[in-house]
Amino acid sequence: MGKLFGTDGIRGLVPDELDVSLSLKIGFATARVLKETCESPTLLVGTDTRQSKDMLKSALIDGVLSEGADIIDLGVIPTPAVSYLIKKYKADGGFVISASHNPSEYNGIKIFNSEGMKLDDEIESRIEKIILDENINHEKKSIFGIYRIEENAVDDYVEFLLSTLDEPLKNMKVAIDVANGAAFKTARRLFSKLGIEYSIINDKPDGLNINSNSGSTHIEGLQEFVKKGKFDCGIAFDGDADRCLFVDENGKLVDGDQIMAISSKYLKSQNMLDNNTIVGTVMSNLGLRKFCLDNDIQFVATKVGDRYVLENMLENDYVLGGEQSGHIIYKNYSNTGDGEITALQILNILSTTKKRLSELANIMPIYPQVQKSVAVSRDAKDSFNHNQVLQNKIKEIEGKLGDDGRVLVRASGTENLIRVMLEGKDIDLLNSFSEEIISIIKKAIA
Repeated sequence: MGKLFGTDGIRGLVPDELDVSLSLKIGFATARVLKETCESPTLLVGTDTRQSKDMLKSALIDGVLSEGADIIDLGVIPTPAVSYLIKKYKADGGFVISASHNPSEYNGIKIFNSEGMKLDDEIESRIEKIILDENINHEKKSIFGIYRIEENAVDDYVEFLLSTLDEPLKNMKVAIDVANGAAFKTARRLFSKLGIEYSIINDKPDGLNINSNSGSTHIEGLQEFVKKGKFDCGIAFDGDADRCLFVDENGKLVDGDQIMAISSKYLKSQNMLDNNTIVGTVMSNLGLRKFCLDNDIQFVATKVGDRYVLENMLENDYVLGGEQSGHIIYKNYSNTGDGEITALQILNILSTTKKRLSELANIMPIYPQVQKSVAVSRDAKDSFNHNQVLQNKIKEIEGKLGDDGRVLVRASGTENLIRVMLEGKDIDLLNSFSEEIISIIKKAIA
């Protein structure tokens, strides 16, 4: 990654790390790079619900228009909707102004290409070079781009979502938590057309409450809601609805790894799991790997980030991949993680098999996992891995855990954090080991 781009676009605190000036530069730099291969590019832009969306969007639009490119405003809409609509509207790319699962004080800008996929590293580097060039030529132009609003974006996306279901859903009572985020419109329109009983919570965004004690990062409220309301399951999206987690009828979390296990077993039974493989990441639970081994399914691990998962899927013609966090890619339908597609696919399996979600999720063992983070500077995040004391400690702990455990220490791709993850059979031992690792990291950056 470069100085600006992480694994999921450009993200930071507003206005300290992401402000109007930077948003303007991102707009014109992206348009300028696109114009190298497309004389008159058209771009889409959508946002989630956070308060800073309008000022950042206005600046980004100005940047695009100033370079002679056109832009279509989709309004508040999920990230995967922008990915889909780029192809439907035959656009040359698109932006999403969102910080995904982060709190409202953060925002970000994700950029997609004409196929609705996140940009590759080479294109991002070219855009970044223009943004960071203080001597960039802002030539005066007499021809500017055209701006318009697309009023049908939400309906077009919902129509697409409905097309991914082959059969109507039957006899279900479902709870949905939209995290006061981008799915607050699409989810209601979608579920109102499914013919099932449903309730939606956390669907009154005010610009500040996105992801606040709600959605896929704060699942506790949905768990209680499902148990009290005797729902068949609960569905939780994050702020831009590219993630989806489930809660079973007992209020127990069903995470992204379990969703992939459920989906892969079903797809295999239907002869639809191309090349008999699923793609996860280095963060995927050991239980998912054990499940794959027991069910004669190949498991492939990539770096963390759904862009890397998708790259592997495209290179090797795999149809299912994702992350524990709930980014699930069903390649037959989408080029990015899509929370609402994930929801529909699992509901379809529930409807078709007539099984409870708890029974479906039980096919995968879950190894206890400890995950902790250490806040660091950007420089420390880039250099921590060279600390020999840390590397020696990791090797020592891995030896003690053996084949039934592992250690992963990595830099976050979206925040200035060092992530520490341990898996094994003894949660108390994992917590103790994690504190030893964190202590070394803190000493190294002190």
